[in-house]
Amino acid sequence: MTNDHPEFLKKEHNPEDPSPWLASYLDQSTPLPDEVKQAWLEDSSSSSRQYLLPFLRPLARLCIILIQVVKTFLPRRWAQSALLHRILVWGLKRFVSPQANWLILRHFHLGSQILAFIAANSPAPVSTSPLEPDTIDDLKDHVFVKHDINLYNFVIRLNQALLDADKRLGPLEDPDFSMLHEPTIRLQDMPRARSNVLDLQSAIELFTPLYQLLLTDNDFWRAANSLQLDETIGIYAAQILQAPEHLMLVNNHHPLVPMSTLRAGHRLVLHGLSSEMLHCLLLQKKREYEAKKAATPAPVVAQAEQ
Repeated sequence: MTNDHPEFLKKEHNPEDPSPWLASYLDQSTPLPDEVKQAWLEDSSSSSRQYLLPFLRPLARLCIILIQVVKTFLPRRWAQSALLHRILVWGLKRFVSPQANWLILRHFHLGSQILAFIAANSPAPVSTSPLEPDTIDDLKDHVFVKHDINLYNFVIRLNQALLDADKRLGPLEDPDFSMLHEPTIRLQDMPRARSNVLDLQSAIELFTPLYQLLLTDNDFWRAANSLQLDETIGIYAAQILQAPEHLMLVNNHHPLVPMSTLRAGHRLVLHGLSSEMLHCLLLQKKREYEAKKAATPAPVVAQAEQ
């Protein structure tokens, strides 16, 4: 973590002009690691987010509409996933802020750990396909597309296995938390050229039309609506831990009601934040469980009479 503090932490609190960013940073009502919250708010309070995003968002949504018209004249299965990922990696390395790049890379690790937690605590065996890119260049291996596919495949495999075994997810006395940990990716290792100023939300709004252009309609629609699986994954975790507070993280609406792809960029940001909060809650539960287990006296085994 860099020693530089964002502007809202450097300024003294002024009761006549309170900082909304400082209020969000100090607020403890939602779970986030301190360094993640600082990076998130530093990125959100940037000049790029304040001045550039309001212009980019309507233009990006207009592009989505125009691209949809253009794609009616292209072959239905036309797609360029490799080109898409090369462009995304190029853009991330040269224009996106260090905080945004760090949060993006973390997201794949957190998602893989959350799915692994649910799979390990399922009463029916289910496989996962973890994605754990360590560098931005690792994303070239179709990681963005694989991430969306993995979510759907996991839901299908899990529920098919539960149906076949006639079982349901439920609370466990001894849940497995072994796969949960903080990713080793470091913020200070992210690109820091003079051009790396684009905030996370602006970058996502810019990349979304490109995503639509270079993938099939089916792939883009599936990717956009995979965001609504946040609710599904939150319910799975709540069932295992008997922790209904996990459901407060749901912001992407009901998974049975598909939404317009026009708001995919904004919903993708909510998806990233929900994953961070759910992972943080799971780590809290892990620490509570380990502390309780350590404080529980070992059972006394009576010695057999001689």
